[in-house]
Amino acid sequence: MVKDAQAYVTDLFAQELQAKLTYHSLRHTEAVVKECRVLAPAAGLSPEDTEALLLAAWFHDTGYLDVYEGHEFRSMERAGAWLAEHGVPAERVQLVKDLIKVTHRDYAPETELQQLLVDADMSNLARDDFRSSAELLRTEWELVLGQTYTNPEWAELQLNFMLSHKYHSDAGKERYKKAFKDNLDEQRDALKKTEKKKKKKEKEKNETFAEPKRGIETMFRTMYSNHMKLSDMADKKASMMIQLNAVLMSVIITYLGAKMGKAGALGPMMSGNPVLGIPMGILLVTALGSVITAILSAQPDVTSFAWLKKSPQIATNRRVNLLFFGQFTKLSLDNFQGGMRELMRQKDMLYNNMVTDIYYLGEVLTRKYRLLRTSYTIFMVGLILTALSFGIALLYKM
Repeated sequence: MVKDAQAYVTDLFAQELQAKLTYHSLRHTEAVVKECRVLAPAAGLSPEDTEALLLAAWFHDTGYLDVYEGHEFRSMERAGAWLAEHGVPAERVQLVKDLIKVTHRDYAPETELQQLLVDADMSNLARDDFRSSAELLRTEWELVLGQTYTNPEWAELQLNFMLSHKYHSDAGKERYKKAFKDNLDEQRDALKKTEKKKKKKEKEKNETFAEPKRGIETMFRTMYSNHMKLSDMADKKASMMIQLNAVLMSVIITYLGAKMGKAGALGPMMSGNPVLGIPMGILLVTALGSVITAILSAQPDVTSFAWLKKSPQIATNRRVNLLFFGQFTKLSLDNFQGGMRELMRQKDMLYNNMVTDIYYLGEVLTRKYRLLRTSYTIFMVGLILTALSFGIALLYKM
């Protein structure tokens, strides 16, 4: 009967087992059956009880082929149907089904047979490969249940499970006691090592901010240098536009003044072709718009928070940069000194202030280049319109 059950279950797993069942596979079932074969004579079981124990061991995980949660009850149904087909008496069928039922976590083994089967099912905790078996179970839970664990979480979960576990039968205690204790100690050590690695990573991560690092200093130095260069370029370009348009406006105003006074060499030209006033007007508006936006771009812009005057006690706010005069001058001397002392105590706060400073420098640069682009765009479009209108004016004269 046991050999027939072995052949049936082996073929069943080969045909229906899903690949994601990495732990509850035929390998696990065979390991449980092997342990039952060892525990049965150690417990002095009769041939009939040994047969019932082995049959339950072969069928106890067949329910995984149908469902995951509550698979024990589906295993009972499969075992009962197969045993009934082979003419096994009803009381023997019920005995095997009751043995399978106690492998569920909500049931406690009461009879010796039940205790032996549960001990054999948990024998992996006392084997040399218990760590690798646990990883197979971890993979299975991720694939089937979608439950993922970090290494520290999994190590702690395994340790807590082992601490709460106990073997029930005398034969099981005798066979697994020493190996289980060794594995428990090993799991404790593994958890300690995992926690040490975690703390080391956290320490290294924090030290990146707590201690000066050449890479970080180089990064900040480069960013500050680039921002200063970009700001200087923007100011030079704005200065160039201001000078150019100032000259244009002076010439145009002189030209228009000559037209109005009918004096100089320009007066007769305008009186002969008054349409030329249109391109001159366009050029004047262009120069005026371009010079205004260029001046706004070059105008000093200081980022500050007016609410700091009302709430100086939050000088350590992440948005506030105590290293920039535009903001710390909003504070009283006492609040500024307190904020600086806090800044010097927490070195990560120093980097936070530097990052904040770079952020607001970027905001100022964004405004500068937006206005500068507008100035150049006005100048370019104005020149095009001036040239077109001047051409039209010459054609009109002809």
